[in-house]
Parts: sequence; C-alpha cells; structure tokens
Amino acid sequence: MTPQRILFATMPMDGHFSPLTGLAVHLSQAGHDVRWYVGGHYGQKVHQLGLHHYPFRKAQTVNQDNLDSLFPERVRVKSPLARLRFDIHQVFLLRTPEFIEDLTEIHTEWPFDILVHDVGFMGGVFARHLLGVKTVGVGVVPLAESDPYVGASGLGLHPRMAWPGQLFLGLVRHLIQKYALKTCHTLYNQYRRQYGMPPANDFVFDDLIRTSDLYLQSGVPGFEYPRQRISPNIRFVGPLLPYSKGPKRMYELVNKVSSFKRIVLVTQGTIERDVEKLIVPTLEAFKNEPDTLIIATTGGSQTNELRARYPIRNALIEDYIDFNMVMPYASVYITNGGYGGVMLGLQHKLPIVAAGIHEGKNEIAARLDYCQVGINLKTERPKPVQIYKAVETLLSDLRYRENVQKLGAELSSYPPNDLAERYIADLYQEYALPSEETVWA
Repeated sequence: MTPQRILFATMPMDGHFSPLTGLAVHLSQAGHDVRWYVGGHYGQKVHQLGLHHYPFRKAQTVNQDNLDSLFPERVRVKSPLARLRFDIHQVFLLRTPEFIEDLTEIHTEWPFDILVHDVGFMGGVFARHLLGVKTVGVGVVPLAESDPYVGASGLGLHPRMAWPGQLFLGLVRHLIQKYALKTCHTLYNQYRRQYGMPPANDFVFDDLIRTSDLYLQSGVPGFEYPRQRISPNIRFVGPLLPYSKGPKRMYELVNKVSSFKRIVLVTQGTIERDVEKLIVPTLEAFKNEPDTLIIATTGGSQTNELRARYPIRNALIEDYIDFNMVMPYASVYITNGGYGGVMLGLQHKLPIVAAGIHEGKNEIAARLDYCQVGINLKTERPKPVQIYKAVETLLSDLRYRENVQKLGAELSSYPPNDLAERYIADLYQEYALPSEETVWA
C-alpha cells in the first residue's frame, strides 16, 4: 500500500478511542503518516503512541465524565429513553459543526487522504462530502445496522426470523426511529442540508454506517445475529483491541494460581466508579469459597477500601491488571459488558457473565446470551446469588464451553490490523467492493 496521510478521529471516550489504537500504530509502523484528532486527556495518550495529536479546538469535549456538570438539567431527565435522546444530542449530534470546522482547518494545514473514525464520530460523513476524503467508519460496538431480523439497536432484543417476530421488531423499530428518536434524525438532516447534502432517507445511525466508503466492524460473524442482508461496505475484521507493546512481566501472583481450583475475573471497566454494582457482589458470592480465587480490577476506584473490606486469602484486588496475562488462567469472566473486554475474553475462550444495560451494553450482553457463550443477568446490580448461580451454570453446562471454544477459535483466526490495512488499501486503490449481498440465515 502506497504511504498515505491518515487522520484518526474519535469521540473522547475509552470505548471509542482505545479500540482504534492498535490499528493506528500498525498503520504508522507500516509507513503511513498517521495523526489523531481527539479532545481531552486523550491527547496525552496519542503522544504516548508516538503519533501527532490535533486537539479539539472549536469542538467541545463532552463525555460521561463531564456531561452532568456541563448540562445540570440532565439530572432532571428521568426517562431512560429521554435521557438517551438528550445524550445523543449533546454528546454526538450538536458537536457536528464544531467537528467540521476543526477538520476543515486540519485539512487545510495537512491535507489528509483518509479519515478513520469510530461510528459515533459525526464528522465523518460530512468530511467525505466537504473535503473529498475517503472515510473509514469503525464499529466499536456490535453492528447497529437496521435489518428486518434484528431489533432496534440499544434495546437488547434477540433476532426473530419468523414473520410474526419480524412484524413485532418492525413495529418497535418504527416507534423508536419515527417517534422516540425522531428529533435526532431531524437534527442530522438539518446539518446535511446546511452543508449542501440531500436529506438522508435512512435513519441517522444507519446512514452513518452505509455512507462510509468502508465500514470496519470489530468482531466476527459468529458473534453477530442472523441478518437478511448486510451493506456491501461492511467488513468484519476480528477483535479490534487497544495497542499493546507486547508481552509484559508475568503478573506477580499468576504463578500462585495453581493452588486454586478455579479463578473468577471480574471488572467494571475504567468508567464505572460504583464498586457496589458488580465487584462487591462478586466478592460476596465467593468470599467463603477457599478454592476460588477472585481477581478484581477496579479501574482505580476504591481499591484500598476493598482490600481492607475483604482481607481474604482468595481475593486479589488491583487498580489495573494485564488481562492478556491473567485470562489464560481464568475460569470465568464477569463484566459489565464493555465490548473490548468481551472480545478479549472470548478470544481467550472464557465464558462470560454480563451485567450491563446502559451505553449499549445490553446489546453485547444479549449477544452473549444468544450465542450461548455467556449469561446475561439483565441488570446492572446483580445479587451475589445471581452471580454465583451464573458461574456454576457456565462451568457445569458443556454447551457454553463448546460454544466459547468455537467462537474463540473464530476470533483468533482474524488478524484485525492486517485485514483492516488490506481493506483500506483496496479502498484507496478504488478497487470495487463486492456488490453481492451477504445473507446469514
């Protein structure tokens, strides 16, 4: 692939930024001029990757860390659907003109050829039109494209292929897109008209996927629902995971795990600060099980307090843990459903207990349940007994082990960065993408 000027652009959130870091470093090491546009403290992370950083200038950094302080009226929005609509407007849609202004300024200074952006970054479709660059969208969550077999994204509904099920899902999708989130689509089309583009017929989230020159979906077909069709610009590339510098020092207690019959790994990710949601119930569930080692990673929240609260031999509580070093020894992975962690756990062939609802985590948990590689607890605050029973089920039912072994092998067969580079090379060379539809039944 001839060296290109490639700008990465992501929302300032871990789940949008981190999955693209491995690909960015890979393309840089392959000889491309790779730079990154992102706001907040993520600029420091870009520098740590050895890449040039373009900060948000006109664009306001809005994410889950400052949303309530920037918009105090948000706390008065009680309905989950109304709050989702509020967040879509404030975090994503209303940033669009700011992104366009920043991208235009960057392109004037450094005329990049390709824009690689996460699916939530609203500037991609407009940069394609206004700047004439190729755009590569990246799906950092399960595929959100509408389909007759699949429910509206964000509701965590299983697919339904029979016509009564399709009728039900179609009705729900109509209510969500035409009523509940109608203002989101209206605002999106307002911006399209403002920048000389025709209004989109597809719902805003579908349009963002289908109008990318190329859409790289993190994951594999085996972790996706059956679909009637899939847009021809979509490519599964395997699990896009954060950049790692390679093997690290063996975790100090990994060599001691042989004294335990099973190891339960639990995390709430780096964003969730309330350890009472998942970490505490897991510790409670297994604190009296001397043959079970509980490894909990807190993301830096209340680590010392938890150690003092649970001074037990069979608990290891750390701020951060190298999952790649620990997962080969683990028996079960318990998580609030972050997509990157789930992909990594499945790649290590770990059955998963998922307890997450918001920020699209219910979609990930629902897929774990549908593919029978995990158990969806359908709550963000499970009781210890729920966690205990779920772990016992995963370890005693051979179906879960067989399914996760199969899916783990599929995930490992995809070299994500190499595949993504090849598809981007094909795009730039303007090779025709296959036009035939892919059908999974």
